[in-house]
Amino acid sequence: MPRSSTADLLERIMVAGVAITTRALSEAQPALALTFPQWRALLVVGERPEGARVGEVAARVGVTLPATRRLLRRLAARGLLEISTDESDRRASRARLTTAGSQARDAILAYRRQRIVETLRGTQLEPSTRAELNRLADAFDAHR
Repeated sequence: MPRSSTADLLERIMVAGVAITTRALSEAQPALALTFPQWRALLVVGERPEGARVGEVAARVGVTLPATRRLLRRLAARGLLEISTDESDRRASRARLTTAGSQARDAILAYRRQRIVETLRGTQLEPSTRAELNRLADAFDAHR
């Protein structure tokens, strides 16, 4: 069997990660029927207690500002977040998770984390391997 390149291995892990996330969306919170862009928006908005500006959500989710506004309004109509004028810049809008949005986000993250833990069960990584994985994770954080 030919050896896979590091890029091939990371691609396989990332594809599996998307599959785990998709399953988490449908199994951890099935009633919400969240799309992947809606999930990404909840993830970004929930990273900080003060939420995120609409422009930041657009940039991180990778959709246009008008599409992001529509997406966030739909999530707000479902009670998952609230949109208000940004206190530091009255021209901008900021989205914050509601309690329901935070609970949904937490449930999906916990479900996904549990699948990851189950997959890693019995795996022991050398400290040098863990250090290299940490370096790679830091490098990939630039794409979040």
